[in-house]
Amino acid sequence: MPAVIVLLAVLAVFAVGYRYYSAYLARSVYALDPSYVTPAHRYSDGIDFVPTNKHIVFAHHFISVAGAAPIVGPAIAVFWGWLPALLWVVLGTVFAAGAHDFGALVVSVRHKGRSIGTLAKDVISSRARTLFLLIIYFLVTMVNAVFAVVIATLFVNNPAAVLPVLLTIPLAIGVGQYIYRKRTAALLPSVVALLVVYASIWLGQHVPVSVDPVASAFGIEPLTVWVVLVFAYTFFASRLPVWVLLQPRDYINQQQMVVALAVIVVGVIIGMNTIAAPAVTDVPADSPPWFPLLFITIACGAISGFHSLVSSGTTAKQLDKESDARYVGYLGAVGEGTLALCSILACTAGVVALSATPASDWQARYADWQTASDGALGTFTRGVAGFAENLGVPLATGTVFAAVVVISFAATSLDTAVRLQRYIVQEIAEIVGIRPLARNLTLATAVALSLPIVLALLPGNFAFGTLWQLFGTTNQLTAGLALAVIAVWVTKRRRNPVVILVPLVFLVAMTSWALVIQLIEFATHEDPLQVFLLAPLDAIIFVLAIWLIVEAAVALRAAWAGRTSPDEHGDGLTEVEAPAADPERDER
Repeated sequence: MPAVIVLLAVLAVFAVGYRYYSAYLARSVYALDPSYVTPAHRYSDGIDFVPTNKHIVFAHHFISVAGAAPIVGPAIAVFWGWLPALLWVVLGTVFAAGAHDFGALVVSVRHKGRSIGTLAKDVISSRARTLFLLIIYFLVTMVNAVFAVVIATLFVNNPAAVLPVLLTIPLAIGVGQYIYRKRTAALLPSVVALLVVYASIWLGQHVPVSVDPVASAFGIEPLTVWVVLVFAYTFFASRLPVWVLLQPRDYINQQQMVVALAVIVVGVIIGMNTIAAPAVTDVPADSPPWFPLLFITIACGAISGFHSLVSSGTTAKQLDKESDARYVGYLGAVGEGTLALCSILACTAGVVALSATPASDWQARYADWQTASDGALGTFTRGVAGFAENLGVPLATGTVFAAVVVISFAATSLDTAVRLQRYIVQEIAEIVGIRPLARNLTLATAVALSLPIVLALLPGNFAFGTLWQLFGTTNQLTAGLALAVIAVWVTKRRRNPVVILVPLVFLVAMTSWALVIQLIEFATHEDPLQVFLLAPLDAIIFVLAIWLIVEAAVALRAAWAGRTSPDEHGDGLTEVEAPAADPERDER
């Protein structure tokens, strides 16, 4: 199959989905009101609540959600064949991720910019909030552990990429200072900063940065050193005001995302590469079943619960107008679906672009499940370099470019995830009455990072190999639970919840099934870490999920029964749907 046909067909479907389906959601399901006073204005504090241009908010949101997961998940999932992976990316993006990301953003904006876990209390019940926050805590813990290991692994394997990535930090701070002091547009300074980063790739190839001497001096692995350094950086970065580092670096990375997607798209068109992978693979007998595990292996890139945390955790606090939610939320999901599409093409066509025996070379990379999983990052970076070769870029330079792209995206997601986990720790501390932890940013951040760094430093390929499975399942489960909150909210407002309920039921079924499969696998495994750590963790998450699903079902039934009952105002409108002229009016 020519890769260019797949590329153009999927992009056309995404364009139609944004043009028509997101417009339907905005009008008939979420009923956006451009006059509504958003939390960014109502609670503006210059730190977290900052009214921001929709393009900059989009950059933050898109780059925060477009981390390593939409690259790694599809890179592994094509093990079962490119067709099932592609179908899930397309259908999941248009009908599930778009509604999920968009809806989480709108509901959070209508509830003071609160996180999706806290919203469970307002929309479902007090118990639901506690249950949801615990599930989210486990999810973000795994996100932080996995992404830190991804970044550290790429640093170890691509020392030439270290300098360009590190240079991005002072450049982003400089861009942020320039934008907010001069009150100017971010496009030109961010493009200039990105050009400096790319110019430094040449320097990075001549001056690679390695931590091997430090690791040798302490008798530890280089990967361990990088993991510690990455977490030390995120400790400080996550506590800075969003406009200092997070927003400007997101905008630089948005330009980088455009460049990376352009390299892949133009490389596919010019190279006219053919997909070497089979549409459906005849996998070895001992391989994991594609149903239901395909739907949790490709999490980000089809639908992801982490997106609801970003939408309600940081993005909702920056939204200037409620009508911007369609552009930021739905188009952000489409952008991530496009990245997943590019990952599929890179790993099935680009990786063997110049090979004399593409089918056999691809098969060597996907000989079995373990080989496919362990080599996912390398397969993607080599695939992007293959497309770059079609444009005349040397293979070594293209490989460094691809590594810089993946590290930059993963680092941005990690920064956002650590910030979100700090919020969650503070919310849980507030619930249980530990006020010092709830009010002290330094203590809350330290607690938020304690478990992820332990998981990331466990020996072997634990974080990226084993933990990834449970991360994917918990991630998709969180998406299902976020959809439950959105469905109840939509139902209470007498709008049709069917477009929310369909992906909700599907995700809950797939993730619950996968949790059971993984529980059996963890509990019967020879590795004590899986038996005594992952199996209990899997069981806890499963119990919490079932409990929360029951709470949501009860709330949904009550909301449906009350659709025909007039509200206390007697005008058929809830408080949020009345005109928004009064900035002090908050939704209950």
